[in-house]
Amino acid sequence: MAFVSKKPAENLFIIGDVEVYGFEQDFQKLWGGFNDVGELDAVLLKWEGTYIPYAEGKYDVEGFANIMLADPSMRELSGLKEVVEPLKALIPKKLNTENQFYYAKCTDPTVMKRDEDLEYIQLMANEDIVELVELLKSIPEFQSSNITVESKERALKDGTGKTYFVRVDGKIVSTASTTAENKHSAMVVGVATREDYKRKGYASDIMIKLCKELLAEGKELCLFYDNPEAGKIYKRLGFEDIGFWNMYRFE
Repeated sequence: MAFVSKKPAENLFIIGDVEVYGFEQDFQKLWGGFNDVGELDAVLLKWEGTYIPYAEGKYDVEGFANIMLADPSMRELSGLKEVVEPLKALIPKKLNTENQFYYAKCTDPTVMKRDEDLEYIQLMANEDIVELVELLKSIPEFQSSNITVESKERALKDGTGKTYFVRVDGKIVSTASTTAENKHSAMVVGVATREDYKRKGYASDIMIKLCKELLAEGKELCLFYDNPEAGKIYKRLGFEDIGFWNMYRFE
């Protein structure tokens, strides 16, 4: 944990999964790569059929590939581009999908300089979950996502995610959430606004409130995006690109 916590945003999923599930679960395993003097220099996390590696520089790519190839349940490889690309080259399975996202993080609370009253932004409670999921599922880019009432309830219960929203005219019109939240970092996801309520500043206000509160807790914030126009908005809020995150799904 000391090794991966040196880069909290980059290792958000590994840190979060270990904090929540520990080392004794059937569906989760971890391996370490060690250099010639016995120092840990790489980690491989398996969560069900998904593998996430992390390394500082060169690592035993072939060793990690052999672990993955020995697992008939292996379906996905995900991680920082420079870490996963050499590993993917050793996996002969046929690809179903391949995605690359910009990976950005925000670590400096001074960038959130706006002092406007953001008290109208609410924090999700159990009674808001069904309406929030309905809002997200009504927006095209989230219709194929795995967001469910159950996943929102679970995140709220185990503390791995928060959701902020704005209610106008009695209905939720804009929202943003965190996921994989842990002691050191959190990922921003599910930023969405109803079409007829866009360009009113709601999403920006939610992002500012969310980021200020999480940064005040000492956490690094990170997010994926694949639209450079969306990237410009995040950069105005203080996010900086730290690389690319690649996802490979195999047959």
